[in-house]
Amino acid sequence: MLDVKRALISVSDKEGIVEFCKGLAQRGVELISTGGTAKALRDAGLTVIDVSEKTGFPEMLEGRVKTLHPKVHGGILARRDSTDHMDQLQQQSIETIDMVVCNLYPFEDTVRKEGVTENEMIENIDIGGPSMIRSAAKNHSHVAVVTNADQYVQVLLELEMHGGLSDDLLREMALEAFALTSRYDTAIYNNLWDTFHEEEVSPSIRLSYELVQKLRYGENPYNKASFYKDPFSTDLAISDAEQLHGKELSYNNILDLNGALDIILEFERPCAAVIKHTNPSGVACAETISQAFEIAWGCDSMSAFGSVIALNRTCDLATAELIHPNFIEVLVAPAFDEDAIALLTHKKKNRRLLLMPGILEKKAAVEPKLTKVRGGLLIQSMEFPYLDPAELKVVTETAPTDEQVAAMMFGVKVCRHIKSNTILLVKGEETVGIGAGQMSRVDSAHIAGYKAGDKAKDSVLISDAFFPFRDGIDEAAKSGVSAIIQPGGSIRDQEVIDAANEHGIAMVFSGVRLFKH
Repeated sequence: MLDVKRALISVSDKEGIVEFCKGLAQRGVELISTGGTAKALRDAGLTVIDVSEKTGFPEMLEGRVKTLHPKVHGGILARRDSTDHMDQLQQQSIETIDMVVCNLYPFEDTVRKEGVTENEMIENIDIGGPSMIRSAAKNHSHVAVVTNADQYVQVLLELEMHGGLSDDLLREMALEAFALTSRYDTAIYNNLWDTFHEEEVSPSIRLSYELVQKLRYGENPYNKASFYKDPFSTDLAISDAEQLHGKELSYNNILDLNGALDIILEFERPCAAVIKHTNPSGVACAETISQAFEIAWGCDSMSAFGSVIALNRTCDLATAELIHPNFIEVLVAPAFDEDAIALLTHKKKNRRLLLMPGILEKKAAVEPKLTKVRGGLLIQSMEFPYLDPAELKVVTETAPTDEQVAAMMFGVKVCRHIKSNTILLVKGEETVGIGAGQMSRVDSAHIAGYKAGDKAKDSVLISDAFFPFRDGIDEAAKSGVSAIIQPGGSIRDQEVIDAANEHGIAMVFSGVRLFKH
């Protein structure tokens, strides 16, 4: 049990600090502080000793140097169970410091500001704070390190109930302290690298994620799983969603939700995406969100059973009436009308409703994609090249109509979010058949045609990569496809072009592959 007699207080974020220090002072704890923190405590009527009085050295360099002194770090780092350490403190007239209360300059908030300069970033790098925090955390058996206002109540409670702080609390606060300095250094490195090197590839990747929640299980009941968020992300974050109803999100729900959001963020018009096992079973844009949902669901209503649905408009009663009779796992929208919520939750205690207003404010994600592999990490940029309809290369005797080209542009935005090999059939701004994740392209073409049925007639086909043989074109012709967009680039392109001409299909090369593994 740690008896706290002397505390060093130096905080940038002063929320709750006065009340906390009043609680310490009532227990006879001597308060040592610096600069603005000392002023705030004195203004509240507390007795505070300046660090400079303890060190015999004034603050200097506009506050850059104030706690970097042996009389500070010696008092923090000395092991109380070491006679040698304690003798040295006595010889140098250094007093022990039993508690360090510190948070850091707001570097993360600074770099998020629009137009922030390099100098502003540099000046918001804390030096003394991390040094004190790490010193106290290293010596946590003898020193309490308090880095979060959420800890104030628990610290005061233990002091009140037990007269000191338990080893368990000291260890947990030390772990949180090291997490704080690690995250802080990660933010500094990543942002300065981007500032100094712009487009160059970083020689190392520094990641920092924070626990959102432990999940019941992962992909299967025997897989343990947790959900973490990226505190530095500026993208639409699933962790920011407000759950209005239903049971806890599962690992698979979150994966499907991510896929659904990726798609609807592509479109300005009212759009609905129905996702099953990370792939869409249907996507549509329409004049109203209810129409978009009805079309998207109807693309493959059998596969849509137990799906995750994303809308990019308010879920109104008309849309809710279409959704409610069906079994769905999750529905996410930027807003919900009250009567829609009442209907969607009626006798559906497990149905998850998620509110994400940011859907209306964010664009498609451009943050890098990270994929864990054995012993390493793959990272790739996610910026998608602009595809100019006017620059599509017509390679067949028949050119696509303007309507077919417009359908191609819709389909490309959807296709790039479907697992390869992908063959997608669309009409206008709706999917009618999807063949995904197959080992051969001709199988994907067959599945897309099978799923579309009669709706495949006069549809537009989007292929995520080139056709290696003409068999995929022959399969498309059987389904009634009238136009195709594909990247081109196969050694058998001419064979494929000849097949399209034989079937009277218009085909264009985009030069852009759409693989998603």
